[in-house]
Amino acid sequence: MNRIHTKKLVFMALLTAIALTIFVLEAQIPPLAPIPGIKLGLANIVTIYAVFVLGAGPAAMILLSRIILGSLFSGGMTIFYSLTGGFCCYLIMLVMRKLVTGKQIWVCSVLGAVAHNIGQIIAAVFITQTPGVAAYLPVLLVSGILTGLFTGLCAQFLLQRIGGHTF
Repeated sequence: MNRIHTKKLVFMALLTAIALTIFVLEAQIPPLAPIPGIKLGLANIVTIYAVFVLGAGPAAMILLSRIILGSLFSGGMTIFYSLTGGFCCYLIMLVMRKLVTGKQIWVCSVLGAVAHNIGQIIAAVFITQTPGVAAYLPVLLVSGILTGLFTGLCAQFLLQRIGGHTF
């Protein structure tokens, strides 16, 4: 039993390192649009994979580790936006995990991206005390749908190609 636990923990650490590396590399890409908060979210591919392969607890630990370490590497107050958005996204993914098939994982990602954007706006309104910031929500939702579709299709392809591990 101990060997199984160790293998799973090592796999979780590997996924965290992959997600963090993707996050750091993506931070080097120039912004897709002049509006803060719009990015591809490629590290989310790892989160989706973890939700579907490892389940709720391990996926939450991977996501939380990536957010905390990514915020330390990037600096600033991005941690509040990332935590709020990531938590909203994670909750939607957990619900969708029970409702979608292996060929519909992209739907989970799209809805997760939309939830992430809503979480970011909630954090922005709370932090800046400026309700007008919510005017960016329609633009963020469109970008979330597009980027969520892309990352979801990538995660779906990954799951179909390499599948999951049993521990």
